[in-house]
Amino acid sequence: MKIGHPFIVMKMAQNKRCCTPDGRGLTPSPIEVAPHGRSAITTDFCGIASGTFCMGSNDIAYPQDGEGPVRDVYVSGFSIARTAVTNREFQAFCTYTGYQTVAQRAGASFVFQGFLKDPSAWRASNQAPWWRDVNGASWAAPYGQDSDIADILDHPVTHIALQDAHAFCHWSGTRLPTEAEWELAARGGLDQNRYPWGDTLEPDGHVRCNIWQGEFPGHSNGDIGTVPVMDYGPNESGLFNMVGNVWEWTTDRFTTLHSSRSVRNPKGPLNGAKFVAKGGSYLCHASYCDRYRVAARQALDPITTAGNTGFRVVLNP
Repeated sequence: MKIGHPFIVMKMAQNKRCCTPDGRGLTPSPIEVAPHGRSAITTDFCGIASGTFCMGSNDIAYPQDGEGPVRDVYVSGFSIARTAVTNREFQAFCTYTGYQTVAQRAGASFVFQGFLKDPSAWRASNQAPWWRDVNGASWAAPYGQDSDIADILDHPVTHIALQDAHAFCHWSGTRLPTEAEWELAARGGLDQNRYPWGDTLEPDGHVRCNIWQGEFPGHSNGDIGTVPVMDYGPNESGLFNMVGNVWEWTTDRFTTLHSSRSVRNPKGPLNGAKFVAKGGSYLCHASYCDRYRVAARQALDPITTAGNTGFRVVLNP
């Protein structure tokens, strides 16, 4: 999607949680959704074999993100969706169940200012002022109440809180990946590479993922917003857009305390207010947010909803 009007240029704050906005302090009540819809998932699943890999990175851009130390992690075999959940798939879920997402119940969600005719009409996020809290924005109206998903059904669903992702999983007989599962799958069999395809961001000058290209947030030379989930090539495991496009929820609570010893099937701490999201999004840029790397991670409030946050699923055994 190309945007015709100029963006507002704002000063970047280094080492802050800049890719996603803050939550609103909501405490939505759980909603029970009956299992039914495995057939609504239109993507294939790729099998990831059991094995040990080197998780994390010592080449750390943001110490507070807790990427290191590099540690040996054993992960049992699992099957993960080739793509993030699409608008079409999430629409099938909501149509069948009548489910209302956190953003729909709140009546608003965060939209990148570049999609808005008058960004000043909406409250800016405290942590990332290029996000605006827009009435009516949700997965079904990603840019506000006058928008829809009719032309982007094959794009990843966005404005998804953690509870929304879990509700879809319960209905479809799937689950969210752990952080270790997600990272192993994203690496595509490569050891300690920065990206799913290697160490060079644009090998032979070819763009391999949907991130901001240009000067953020003033100008982009590439796509603005999400792209179809099968745009760009897959990694060696057959998975698309493991970095860029949208942040993807994992089931792990966030911690920066990792054992340097070998561990098996880690699942994160039992307590904690934030959860791990992986992969970066279409708003990431090296000038302020080098988190579109396999080892990169972000701590998110589970009720955060924004136009660059979605999820992919793993098959239950």
